[in-house]
Amino acid sequence: MALPKPNKTQLSMLDLVAVREGGTVAQALALALRTAQHAEQLGFTRYWLAEHHNMPSIASSATAVLVGHIAGGTQRIRVGSGGIMLPNHAPLVVAEAFGTLAELYPNRIDLGLGRAPGTDAYTMRALRRNQVETEQDFPREVAELQDLLGDARPGQRLVANPGAGTHVPIWLLGSSLFSARLAAERGLPYAFASHFAPQMMMQAIEIYRNNFRPSATLAEPYLAIGVPLVGAPTDDEAQFLASSIYQRVLGILTGQRKKLQAPMENFASQLNEGERAAVAEFLGMAVIGSPETVKASFAKLQVMTDADEFILVCDVFEPELRLRSLDIARQAWA
Repeated sequence: MALPKPNKTQLSMLDLVAVREGGTVAQALALALRTAQHAEQLGFTRYWLAEHHNMPSIASSATAVLVGHIAGGTQRIRVGSGGIMLPNHAPLVVAEAFGTLAELYPNRIDLGLGRAPGTDAYTMRALRRNQVETEQDFPREVAELQDLLGDARPGQRLVANPGAGTHVPIWLLGSSLFSARLAAERGLPYAFASHFAPQMMMQAIEIYRNNFRPSATLAEPYLAIGVPLVGAPTDDEAQFLASSIYQRVLGILTGQRKKLQAPMENFASQLNEGERAAVAEFLGMAVIGSPETVKASFAKLQVMTDADEFILVCDVFEPELRLRSLDIARQAWA
């Protein structure tokens, strides 16, 4: 399925389904659906869920199940994985799961693929058992998935049922240069994980565009970038709300993964110089501020990257203020 080139950078969303301090997994899942419905009302293009494991702060580990839940509760918006960590799964199982989703929700399902474990080494061993991934495995498994989701051939011994003939759009995701090269070589859409690892973004974009080979999927490159978002009526309030994200990032960097914390006054001033620099580097592509600041930041990102989509990551602690951030983003980019 070929992706049309948009006239203007589109807005989409990636949800990690954060579990809030004092909240439950059930509440996090309910908020994900509510947020997806709101994003659909705002005209967002797609809503993606990310695979992570063994993290008390994230409730999206059963990603395909959650994709079905979100798709079933919405009408138009595309829903998919951002991404499925392919080394954790047999390609046939992924093809059957997303083939089933495609039959349930035709022309609305995306399959974003990553090659990171999406967890710690201990949990990775539990997921993969004795399997040891090499650099050659991911391209081979991507090709296998493309084959399983394509039209079945006469005499084909392994057929995904459901899956065959659904042509679920495959995206490659990455935070380094490997997937950029592979997406270019295969003529696939590419999403860069600049919402948490922006350091190689421009180099990856250049590699993807300069080496792109047209395919049955795409005639020209199609690029999405991850953008952390916190919008509020004023810059000061946005910075206050963003302290929830700063706390989470610091926890990731120090190995203390907590549930999403409530915002804290003057949190950044409590960090030492090294911690502030590390958090700022992690959130180098973040858009945080008033409607005017959000508009200017989006415009700067668009000029910098010429991305076809911004995939927003918005983890404001208060659910109503999270939805308000999406409203601000849409109004700023209307």
